[in-house]
Amino acid sequence: MELERERGITIKSSAVRLMYEADDGELYQLNLIDTPGHVDFAYEVSRSLSSCEGAVVLVDVSQGVEAQTVANVYLALEEGLEIIPVANKIDLPDIDPETAMEELEAAFGFQIEEILQTSGKSGAGVHELLEAIVKRVPPPDEDPEAPLRALIFDSEFDTHQGVIAYFRVFEGSIKPGDKIRMMASGKEFEVDRLGVFVPQMTAVEELRAGEVGYLTAAIKGVQDARVGDTVTEADRSADEPLPGYREAQPMVFSGLYPSDNVDYQALKDALDRLQLNDAALHYERETSAALGFGFRCGFLGLLHMEIVQERLEREYDLDLVATAPSVIYHVMLQDGSMVDVDNPASFPERELIEIIEEPMVKATIMCPQRYVGQVITISDERRGIYEGQDYLWGDRLALHYRLPLAEIIVDYFDALKSATRGYATLDYEPAEYQVDNLVKVDLLMNGDPVDALAIICHHDSAERRGRVLARKLKESIPRQLFEVRIQASIGSRVVASTRIAPLRKNVTEKCYGGDVTRKRKLMERQKEGKRRMKQVGHIEVPQEAFMSILRSTPD
Repeated sequence: MELERERGITIKSSAVRLMYEADDGELYQLNLIDTPGHVDFAYEVSRSLSSCEGAVVLVDVSQGVEAQTVANVYLALEEGLEIIPVANKIDLPDIDPETAMEELEAAFGFQIEEILQTSGKSGAGVHELLEAIVKRVPPPDEDPEAPLRALIFDSEFDTHQGVIAYFRVFEGSIKPGDKIRMMASGKEFEVDRLGVFVPQMTAVEELRAGEVGYLTAAIKGVQDARVGDTVTEADRSADEPLPGYREAQPMVFSGLYPSDNVDYQALKDALDRLQLNDAALHYERETSAALGFGFRCGFLGLLHMEIVQERLEREYDLDLVATAPSVIYHVMLQDGSMVDVDNPASFPERELIEIIEEPMVKATIMCPQRYVGQVITISDERRGIYEGQDYLWGDRLALHYRLPLAEIIVDYFDALKSATRGYATLDYEPAEYQVDNLVKVDLLMNGDPVDALAIICHHDSAERRGRVLARKLKESIPRQLFEVRIQASIGSRVVASTRIAPLRKNVTEKCYGGDVTRKRKLMERQKEGKRRMKQVGHIEVPQEAFMSILRSTPD
C-alpha cells in the first residue's frame, strides 16, 4: 500500500506462497503471512497466528526488543506455535547485533545459537532462515479426506468479482465448481475461481489441507464472507466450525462525516467495502446538528482511526471531517439504569447522573533507565496509577501502569517518544472500568452548542481544557464577515469565552467629501447587515479545528 510506504509501517497482513528447494534436495511449499506489529493492529496478528504452525519473530537490531514484540510473542505462545527468533537489519552501520540477541535471550529464554541474523536489504541470512523454517516448523497434519473446513483470515472487495476471500484450508480440499457454505451466515455459493499468491494472484485447480489461497464465488454482500467464518461443503458439511478469532472490540470512537452531504451514500459504500478488508472496523449511522449525516465509527486505536480515514480519502476519493475521538463510558442514572455513551453529544444531563465509569487499560512502557523520570511524569499527568517496574536486561526497564483509556488514545504515545528520544515503546490491554468524576465540556459558537466539538474529561482539568479549546478554536477558525463568539461551558456555567473579530470592509471609502452624516448612514447600514448576517450566518469549521481538540493538552 502507498500508505504503508509513506509511514514505513505494515498496516495490512499479506499472504504469499513460496516454493523452496532445501539443502536436503526436497522441494517445500511455504505459506507465509506478513503481519503488522503496532499495538493497534494486534487483531491482525491474532487472525494470522490462528492460521499458522510457526512464527518468525523479527527484532530490529537498532531498536531491540519492544513492548509490542513481547505482546506478539506471547500471542504466538498461546497458539502453541513454533517460534524462530531473528535479529534483522544486521547490515546497519555501527550496530552490534549481539545486543539484540542478548535481549531476545533475556526476554524469552531463547538460546543464542538458535537466534538467526538476517538482512532483508542485502539478503544475508535469508537462506539460513528458510532452512530453519523447513526444519523447525512442523508441517500441517490435517486429514485431506475429511469434510472441508477452511478459515477465512482476510478478504477484499473487487468491483467485477465481488468478495475475494483469503482462507487457509485445515481439512479436506476445494475445487472450482464446488458448492460451499459459510457456517456462520449459512449462505451457500458456487466457487468460480481458486488461486494462490506467488506473490501475484495465480489461479489453481485445487487447494488441499494445509494450503493458503483465495476464492471467488459471486459473493456480493459484504456480510456473507466475514473474517473468522468457516467455509465447508454444502452437501457434506463439517460437524462444527473451526475455532474463530476473538471478536475485535473497538476501543476508540469517532464520527466520520462527508464535507458535502451529497457524498453520504458514497461514504456508506466505502465503509461497507473497507470493513470487509478490515474486520476490526465498526460503524453505525449518526446525525450531527453541525455536520449533518455521517457515521459513528469504532476503531482499535488512534493509529487505526488515522489509517481508516486516510484510506477512505485516498482509495474512495472522499473528503471527510473526523470528530475528536472518544471511548465508551458506563453511566448509571438516578433511576438505577445503566447506559453506554460513546459520543459526548449523547451524554445525559448532569442532574440525571448517579456515577460515571471510564475504561482503564494495563499499560507496559519499556524504556532505558535514564528516561524513567520522564515516563513517570507523563503518566502521572494523565492520571496514571503506578503498579511497579521490572528490570529486564542491560539498562532497560518495563514500567507497569493503569491508565484511563481516554487519556492515552490521543497523544500519550507521541509524548513518550518525544521525551525518551524515540526509545520508549508502549503496549496495553483493556482492564476493568473505574468510577471517576467526569464532566462534559460543551463548545458554543454564537450561543449555539456544536455537538461535534464537545468532549468528556476529568472534573479537575475541565476548566483548563475548556480555556485551551476555546483559544485553539479561535486560532483555527478563519475570520467571518460577522463576529464569532466562542465559549466553553460545563453545564450552564461558562468557563471560557473569546471572540473572533469580523472582517472589516471600508464602506465609507467612496465618501471622500460631504456631510459626516453620509458616513454614519453607511456605517449604520453595515452594522444592521452584519447583525442580520450573524442571525442566519453559517460558520465554516475546518478540519484543523477538530484536530486542535486532539492536541488540546493543557499548557
